[in-house]
Amino acid sequence: METPFVFGKIATDRNFTDRETETLCLVQNFTSLSNTIIISPRRWGKSSLVNKAAELAAKQDCQLRICTIDLFNVRNEEQFYSILAQKVISSTSTRFEEAVASAKKFFSRLVPKISIGTDPTNEVSIDFDWEEIKRNPDEALELAENIAREKGLKIVVCIDEFQNIAEFTDADYFQKKLRSHWQKHQHVAYCLYGSKRHMMMEVFTNPSKPFYKFGNIMFLNKIDSKYLVAFINERFADTGRQITHSASELIVELTDKHPYYVQQLAQLSWLRTQDICSVETVQEAFNSLVNQLSLLFVTITETLTTQQLNYLRALIAGEKSISSTETMHKYHISSTTSIARSRVALVKNDILDFHSGKYSFQDPVYAHWLKTQYFQ
Repeated sequence: METPFVFGKIATDRNFTDRETETLCLVQNFTSLSNTIIISPRRWGKSSLVNKAAELAAKQDCQLRICTIDLFNVRNEEQFYSILAQKVISSTSTRFEEAVASAKKFFSRLVPKISIGTDPTNEVSIDFDWEEIKRNPDEALELAENIAREKGLKIVVCIDEFQNIAEFTDADYFQKKLRSHWQKHQHVAYCLYGSKRHMMMEVFTNPSKPFYKFGNIMFLNKIDSKYLVAFINERFADTGRQITHSASELIVELTDKHPYYVQQLAQLSWLRTQDICSVETVQEAFNSLVNQLSLLFVTITETLTTQQLNYLRALIAGEKSISSTETMHKYHISSTTSIARSRVALVKNDILDFHSGKYSFQDPVYAHWLKTQYFQ
């Protein structure tokens, strides 16, 4: 029997829960061609939300095309231009012959290197001579707008891991170049999101950065517990199994409403259930999950300095004023400067998240492991 819970990949259909307000807002932005920036910690379901909204928006408007790009392995401008051109052409072409024709038609100064796999259903692969595109980057950046205008389409370009452009050579100049083109587009909108929240915040909320006020910023919050509990109960019932209300609540509590871990712990609990999943079953599944991830957590912890670990220990203990002389002495924290440096480093390394004036762990299972195993 196929498991009813999904994690580590895009959640679709019945695996997608709540986010009704965010979905409606994103669909409206897509159909009205409004630029959108989505900011949240890792594994909170940004990609699933974009995918859901894209499906709904495309059904509402037959002239709308969604172009999805992942910059995970893109490390420079050359790769960026190539994948942008490839994905824009693929998302606006129904046949590979049409894709090849578009690649030739919309480039006058650039000469793209076009290749097609042995399977006709494969995407068209497009590369450029780097020296050539450095002299003429405009055609790649204007490609979506030109195609949309020529074909009478509306295009939404969705770019995941967008924060990676901040690591390109001369990143600010590149961002200025992107914005100078994209802000003029009338037939194309951009949905930009990524897994490193602190970098996304720097790119889009810093007044000195080119992408400041580029579009509507959507901050994802945690899904309300009642929706997660109802989702877990429903998915169990769909497979002919049951789970007690207390057990569902415990899954949500242990994972601190983290979407990825809710699905993973629910699946581990489901796999251990014959008829009815109890609190004991969930606790057993959670202990197994912690043990399963312990080697990863050890590896992460070994990269942290002593002062960072001392700060985390105080944070986990619930200390309200870590910078007080008494607390610093208790946890062997050398100075307030050390606290500031630790916070910056821990946020940069995606250990902590800073939101609404508070620091919290991005990974609730890691926090549990530190509290119950490492610091014990």
